[in-house]
Amino acid sequence: MRRLCILLVFAVVGCASHRPAPVDHGGDPWQALVAGNHRFMRGEAASRDVVAQRTELVAGQHPRVAVLACADSRVAPEIVFDAGLGELFVVRVAGNVADPAALGSLEYGVEHLHAELLVVLGHDKCGAVAAAQEGGNLPTMNLEALVARIKPALAEVPACAGDLGPIEANVRHSARAILAESPILAHAVAEGHLRVVCAVYHLESGEVTLLAP
Repeated sequence: MRRLCILLVFAVVGCASHRPAPVDHGGDPWQALVAGNHRFMRGEAASRDVVAQRTELVAGQHPRVAVLACADSRVAPEIVFDAGLGELFVVRVAGNVADPAALGSLEYGVEHLHAELLVVLGHDKCGAVAAAQEGGNLPTMNLEALVARIKPALAEVPACAGDLGPIEANVRHSARAILAESPILAHAVAEGHLRVVCAVYHLESGEVTLLAP
């Protein structure tokens, strides 16, 4: 009897820790991301047959969501949003800046792959934003060009904004730059084919919070 009880406990725990991946029925892609982020925060990542997914995706990809995120190793969108193969079209650049290479990649994701949601995702304790705040000379022209993309955002931050003020300002600045510098993405938004949202990932809690426009 005791052995049967132990087996039942393991069965229940196993079911709780290996939840099936949610099926995408064409609902709001942002809400799907939120649900995935909540699973990540709870440590209840959905189980997926990655071998089957990999095989199915050989023929092509159709991600509904594009993400412009920081290159920080702690901020992997596929993990943070508990997403599977082929679900997110991710572009990662330090400071989540919208430089020409990032913009061209996002244009491909929207124009050719038909992503309908673009998330600009920053995070607290961002080293690129900190470098822009500190000022001074950087060792290479490449780093100078990167920081130059962030500095204009810092001019918009009120003195009382707190630690997250520069992070949030940089996310919003990148989102505006995307639409200002990419006619393709601006047209997709104007036609109602693309929605752009700004969000911040919190390293300690694992939560992604949506920023007001």
